[in-house]
Amino acid sequence: MAKISSQDLGSQPISKLLIKQAVPASIGILVMSLNILVDTIFVGNWIGSIAIAAINVVLPVSFFIAALGMSIGIGGSSIISRALGANNNKKALKTFGNQITLTLLLTISLVVIGLTFRDSIILSFGGKGAIFNPAKIYYTIVLYGVPFLALCMMGNTVIRAEGKPKFAMYAMMIPSVSNLLLDYILINVLDFGMEGAAWATSISYVLCLGFIVWFFLSKYSELKISFSHFGLSKSIVSEIGSLGFVTLSRQAVVSITYLFMNNILYDLGGETSVTSYAIVGRMLMFAMFPVLGLTQGFLPIAGFNYGAQNFTRVRHTINIAIKYAMIMATLVFILLMIFPEEITRMFTSDVAVLSKTPSDMRWVFAATPIIAIQLIGAAYFQAIGKAIPALLLTLLRQGLFFIPLILILPKFYGELGVWMSFPISDVLSTAVTAYFLNKEVRKELINKD
Repeated sequence: MAKISSQDLGSQPISKLLIKQAVPASIGILVMSLNILVDTIFVGNWIGSIAIAAINVVLPVSFFIAALGMSIGIGGSSIISRALGANNNKKALKTFGNQITLTLLLTISLVVIGLTFRDSIILSFGGKGAIFNPAKIYYTIVLYGVPFLALCMMGNTVIRAEGKPKFAMYAMMIPSVSNLLLDYILINVLDFGMEGAAWATSISYVLCLGFIVWFFLSKYSELKISFSHFGLSKSIVSEIGSLGFVTLSRQAVVSITYLFMNNILYDLGGETSVTSYAIVGRMLMFAMFPVLGLTQGFLPIAGFNYGAQNFTRVRHTINIAIKYAMIMATLVFILLMIFPEEITRMFTSDVAVLSKTPSDMRWVFAATPIIAIQLIGAAYFQAIGKAIPALLLTLLRQGLFFIPLILILPKFYGELGVWMSFPISDVLSTAVTAYFLNKEVRKELINKD
């Protein structure tokens, strides 16, 4: 494999560069999403539909803790991208060392808290009735692996910030492939049930971290840190925190959304509605992989060129990214509108779940073609280090619009009101993001050229 320099982010043609960055990120997200998707299919068919609901209860807790790693990774990687663009290697190295220290300190502390208050947390996130016991088994084991996942998520963003998207892709593929193999062995062959599903997940995180450690020790990485870089710097921690808080806040809102959704749907439709949401949620993770991958590919390009003060190039990157993302989002929309019944049958043979999930899925993805504007717009502010607008735009969809809607609309439309909230919040958040992105481009990028 030819060595790729971070300086390529400022010199190669934007369309070619965006594809080069986005395709590996998309493949990585695809494989990771397929892992979650197939894992859910395995669990649904080999353990039962209640097991799907149980995992859905645990995911927001484990992913929130792991999202600390992603938050520190994305916040620090924004600094690293701009530092590399400005040829400030010293700051890039110090930032990376601080990312590792922060990730370890915070995630291990939260895992201890999460295990201490295990039962109350599971119940509060909708693990009620028949869902509780399998959720408790899965939760306990998976939390042991969460610090490894957090380090993987942090390291992956740094690899991408260096301009090494293929290695970032490999890092995402390793836990996905290993988890599926371990699922087959531990659940289907050895019949370990929920314990098998949980251990397969945790072990896959450890394998992923092993690869990431190898990368940073290899000749392919430009970031060769020493022990002195691990000491926390107040200014760098503050900058990582302000930018990473955007991602963490988004995941916090996602976790709160799961809390509300699981409880509201359980009250309205019992275990069947929670299982339906779990299936639709897996499709949200899976189906949007090309748009999310392009967003990940967009971040280092925009950050590097903004740091190099190449504002024309930043503007062109935004336009091309939105164009490509909207095309891919429209293709996703068409497929999901046509085949929701076939998709649902892959997960379960439960008649009650099969009768309602396709309709729910159509509502959830109704506004998918326009969501690219919201994702790229919020990502742009994060890439250039403007934490406050990035935070506000990131929280728009779920924090400002979606959560209030799922609390209000069911009072008038019942469970249908929950599913209607998805496209309404998508449309509103996209409109607001488009306004502020256009205003920022005109003020900061056009006027500075």
